Amino acid sequence: MEISSHSLWTLIHGMGFGALYLLACSGALIELYRRYSPAAEAPITPRDESFLRIYLVVMAALAWLAVLSGTYIVYPWYRAALPPGATNLAAFPQRLLMSSPSTIAWHSLGMEWKEHVAWLVPTSITMAAAVLIKYGRSLKTLPQLRNAVLCFVLVSFVAAGIAGFFGAMLDKYAPVQGGQNIQLMHGE
Repeated sequence: MEISSHSLWTLIHGMGFGALYLLACSGALIELYRRYSPAAEAPITPRDESFLRIYLVVMAALAWLAVLSGTYIVYPWYRAALPPGATNLAAFPQRLLMSSPSTIAWHSLGMEWKEHVAWLVPTSITMAAAVLIKYGRSLKTLPQLRNAVLCFVLVSFVAAGIAGFFGAMLDKYAPVQGGQNIQLMHGE
């Protein structure tokens, strides 16, 4: 069993950083609302506050790792230049998508949206983490700020979902291939 280095990086980017981020984001939305809503009965302990701070900082790190690995590692392979006279487009995902009327929208809509909307993810979750670190338990008594934090976490979640959906569809129709083969397991 083997995998190419480009496919491995695509897997790390999407399923490692991206999918883990989406799971963490859903938990953050629930926990932030549960702890900081005016109707919350239990007081926020220093331990709860510390946990949420660390949780959001780790989420911000995951978001930055996903976006930076996608932008600077996977995306250049997607946009690989087609050499003159090449007829096999399998190693050139962008050109492969653009070569057919049935798949060109995956590039013109899917990749264009993915590459722009993805940057909302780390930006908005970093802002939410910074506000939580600065204001902490005071968010419970500052409804506008609390709602802003919740909205930015929600924006981050939705943007990550859109980027993840388009990333999965792009990989389905034109996977990034190439690089060295990595032997994961030897057969009989």
